[in-house]
Amino acid sequence: MNNTRRTVLKGAGATATLSALIAAGALKPTDVFANEWNKAAFEAKDAAGALKGIGAGTTADSKDLLLTAPDIAENGAVVPVGVISNIPNTTSISILVEKNPSPLTSSFEFANGAVADVAVRLKLGQTSIVRAVAKADGKFYTAQKEVKVTVGGCGG
Repeated sequence: MNNTRRTVLKGAGATATLSALIAAGALKPTDVFANEWNKAAFEAKDAAGALKGIGAGTTADSKDLLLTAPDIAENGAVVPVGVISNIPNTTSISILVEKNPSPLTSSFEFANGAVADVAVRLKLGQTSIVRAVAKADGKFYTAQKEVKVTVGGCGG
């Protein structure tokens, strides 16, 4: 048997089926695009501007928002940070690094009933406060931790 012929026929069949489904309106390719990004928040040059951009006018400290990050990061290019929100009805989590040129590093939205748990690797140019901000029931809660970045892993 000729495998090339089979591959071409399979590809043509799949393309025809997909085209028919799109033309019939059963598949809408634009539905899978990501949400609009918050340009103002991500382009803010200070933490206050980033907080304003995500809508967090006032925040309250919460022990139910757990931020995990190393005390000392030997390599500021890849700092592991995790955030878990045990606050009921959490709809979003944002992570800021105060001394970065653009403090808002990431923002996550959660659907109803989703577990509010994220893990990222961030770039920190220097020792800075890492802040997690969670939105729940229209209120904003925060947790923060200072992460020291060493040059060459000397612990300074």
